[in-house]
Amino acid sequence: MPRFEHKVALITGAATGIGRATALRLAEEGAGLFLCDVAGEELARTAREAQACGAAVESRLCDVCDEAQVADAMAACIARFGRLDALCNVAGILYFEHFDRMPFERWRRVLAVNLDGTFLLCRAAIPHLLETRGAIVNVGSTAGLMGLPYGAAYGASKGGVHALTRAIAVEYAKRGLRCNAVCPASIETAMAHPSFPEGADMRLLMRPASLHGVRGPEVVADLIAFLASDEARHISGEEIRIDGAALA
Repeated sequence: MPRFEHKVALITGAATGIGRATALRLAEEGAGLFLCDVAGEELARTAREAQACGAAVESRLCDVCDEAQVADAMAACIARFGRLDALCNVAGILYFEHFDRMPFERWRRVLAVNLDGTFLLCRAAIPHLLETRGAIVNVGSTAGLMGLPYGAAYGASKGGVHALTRAIAVEYAKRGLRCNAVCPASIETAMAHPSFPEGADMRLLMRPASLHGVRGPEVVADLIAFLASDEARHISGEEIRIDGAALA
């Protein structure tokens, strides 16, 4: 039996990259899907591809750092499917700049999407996940586990996601809710080709590197699917690296 038959997952950042790969993986495993992103055309493509796998799919434009939009999306998900079994917080942005030149508005935007968005989705989802004894999978990063030169905002946001993950895991453990984070690196997505600031030391940026080369987003989707499934029923509060041994 598919692991997600008769179950429902809400996935943010579902238009491209890891979010799209996660949507397709869960669709293949029988999940009903509620997909969110700000990129309408790409989101519609993901929805069509998931439907082609036989999944029941609803998609909605949603800025994850907008409290009202998150609340509306969650309400629409429950109205459509009547339940929620898994929340996959994939939406995120990356910005590089010399720390002493970082515009405050860019700092705030990165933390708003990556950390505030994760908070808002988790807060909205938890009452429904408690009813199904479901799971949250947050996308963190190895940048939250090590120093990322020129990426202080991104690293700070992902470190916050890791701390948030642990707090939720402990607070709700006795009520059957699990919460984990995955920490990808060397994954072929649009985020893997950022713009670096003038004068950036590429030797700093390339340390450490994956020993297994660059992989597609499907490898992260595999891990997310596992953590969201009942097979991971005794795993919670973890930050699991998927980085080709870069930080080993």
